[in-house]
Amino acid sequence: MSIVKINAITVPADSGDELARRFAARAGAVDGQEGFEGFELLQPTDERTTWLVVTRWRDEKSFQDWVSSKNFAHGHGQETADGGTSSDSRRARPVGVSAELWSYRPAGGSEGTAN
Repeated sequence: MSIVKINAITVPADSGDELARRFAARAGAVDGQEGFEGFELLQPTDERTTWLVVTRWRDEKSFQDWVSSKNFAHGHGQETADGGTSSDSRRARPVGVSAELWSYRPAGGSEGTAN
């Protein structure tokens, strides 16, 4: 059964567009990862400043394998030229001021209808 990982990223009120731009620039980067099933970036439509990054994985192992991969390190600004990790000051500063990772598994729902 799939698992869902939600990264709740709080950004300053004027930084949401930058967060969306950075995600768009890396669109498809996780698509080839074993066990990856899908991704959505959800923008708040009210006064909230917390964006949600919702990913679905085949299982916890698939998610953990991605977290420990070079692809994850690169996408999260942790990779150096020699393949190691560091906080390189030349990389763009993080947009978020805080983030939480939430874990869920589907427990019910419906397929809905496509219109």
